[in-house]
Amino acid sequence: MLVLGLTGSIGMGKSVAATMLRRMGLPLHDSDRAVHRLLAKGGGAVAEIEAAFPGVVVDGAVDRGRLAERVFEDPEALACLEAILHPAVRRATREFLKQQARNGRWLAVLDIPLLFETGGESLCDAVAVVSAPRFVQEARVLGRCDMTPARFNAILAKQMSDREKRRRADFVVSTGLSKSATLRQLRAIVTLLRERPERYRRANARHLQATAVRPKPRRFRA
Repeated sequence: MLVLGLTGSIGMGKSVAATMLRRMGLPLHDSDRAVHRLLAKGGGAVAEIEAAFPGVVVDGAVDRGRLAERVFEDPEALACLEAILHPAVRRATREFLKQQARNGRWLAVLDIPLLFETGGESLCDAVAVVSAPRFVQEARVLGRCDMTPARFNAILAKQMSDREKRRRADFVVSTGLSKSATLRQLRAIVTLLRERPERYRRANARHLQATAVRPKPRRFRA
C-alpha cells in the first residue's frame, strides 16, 4: 500500500483538497479531527491536558479557546502540549494505516497540517503540498471572522515556509485558480501513483531513519 501525505500552510486549500480526495473514494486520515477527538469529552488526552493546564477542561472536554490562550504565545507551554498530543496522534495514524492495509487498499492519504514540522513524512511514500500565491492565501485567511493580520503572521511564524514545503514535496498542487483546476491536479497525482508506484514507494519507509532520495517535485498544469 502506498501512503500519500497531504500538507500545506494555513489558507492554502488543504481542506478542500482533502475533501476532493475523499470523494475519489480514497481513505483519508485527518490529523486535526484526531486531535479534536482527543480533546472531546472522554478523549484520551483530556486528563493529561487538565493536569498540565489546570482550568482548561469544561464539562469533561478541553475548551480549545482557553487552551489556545494558554499556549499560543508561550513556546514552553506549546511544547508541553505538543508532547502530549503528537504521540497520541501518531499512534492513531499508524492504526489507520494498518487498518487500510488490512482492508486491501492500494493508497491511503494522511492529511497532516504540520507534516514536515513533526516528521510525518517518515510515514509517507510521497508528499503533496498545496500552495497558492501569497495574496490568495492572505485573502482566504483574513476573510475568517476570528482572524487578524497579527494572528495570521504569528501562525505563519510557527510553520515551515511555503517555499521550503514545496522544495521538499513530491507533488505541488496549485490551488490559486479554481476548484476544478485543483481537482484535475489531484486526479493526475492519483493516476501517476497508480501507474508508477515503484517511482514513489519507499521500502519500509515507516521504519527508516534516513531520508530517502526524492524525485524532483512535480507541478501539474491546471
